[in-house]
Amino acid sequence: MNREKRRTGVVVVLFALLTCALSAQEVRVQRVAPSDSSGSSSSSDASDRPDVSTPSLDRPGISTPSLKVDVDVVLATATVTDRNGRFVTGLDKENFKVFEDKIPQEIAYFSAEDIPLSVGIILDVSGSMKDKLKTAVEAAITFMKGGSPDDEYFLVEFSDRPTATADFTNDIAKLQSRFMTSKAKGRTALYDAVYMGLAKLEEGNNTKRALLLITDGEDNRSRYTFSNVKEFVKEKDVQMYAIGITNGWSDSSAEQGRALLRDLAAVSGGNSFFPKSVYNLENICRSIALELKYQYVLGYRSTNAARDGEWRKIKVTAEVPDNKLTVRARPGYYGPGQARAAND
Repeated sequence: MNREKRRTGVVVVLFALLTCALSAQEVRVQRVAPSDSSGSSSSSDASDRPDVSTPSLDRPGISTPSLKVDVDVVLATATVTDRNGRFVTGLDKENFKVFEDKIPQEIAYFSAEDIPLSVGIILDVSGSMKDKLKTAVEAAITFMKGGSPDDEYFLVEFSDRPTATADFTNDIAKLQSRFMTSKAKGRTALYDAVYMGLAKLEEGNNTKRALLLITDGEDNRSRYTFSNVKEFVKEKDVQMYAIGITNGWSDSSAEQGRALLRDLAAVSGGNSFFPKSVYNLENICRSIALELKYQYVLGYRSTNAARDGEWRKIKVTAEVPDNKLTVRARPGYYGPGQARAAND
């Protein structure tokens, strides 16, 4: 009789443990999955309100999601900041609106997760970088260390011409070793290097992609023009972050150089920075790494069915009560149609 009771007790305990394990697995899946198209939310607790404080680099220990959407979905990666310039996290799909050519679009896909990245690091190793290269390399390494384990990186160095010196890898130590062999010499083929980086990103394993450019001067060597590169940027869903170290630029060229880098970054939905000292690079790279972690990805199926290949303007807005939010995203894309050539 006692043996039967013990046997029954073991069965009950095993059943309870199995039930708990299945419940825990279900909760984990719910935490990492993107919002469905209904975007319903039943919670209104204070804990669910948007977090408008600057977050740390540490993220909750959850599974890394992948970004998989239909090919006809237009994606827009959005960076949201509050009136004080702090990153805003914790928003839901209902907080956003998307417009294409001023026409509201229905958000079919939404993710606020830390999606894996494919990133190209474009590093100026021209002669003028001789006294800045070591600090620039350390800043780039800081940027990579602020990423996630599933992020992948490649390296393009440029002086008289761009060279792909390291292929895609998530082994930061391997890239760090390659960085340490960089030597500064020659002139500045900046546009050619950006063009090479954009083309190389097509080989990336992740849908979300970005370029990090570190330079101290204007282009004086490329075969591609600024217009060629800007058009190529517009064709790619790639965020470009440009850092122009301006302390070595003459007064006559500094503003023009800043304007060109600012334009390339803006048309991609990225950002540009112009530190007066090379010693500000590390903080800037740390901030860029944070921004890429705390972005939102929104997707919609355009109401414009025309296959005309024309430029379509995108505007993304976000709203929460009692807080003015600013959204930065790419300003548009080319609709489906005849393939375009960036170097026409």
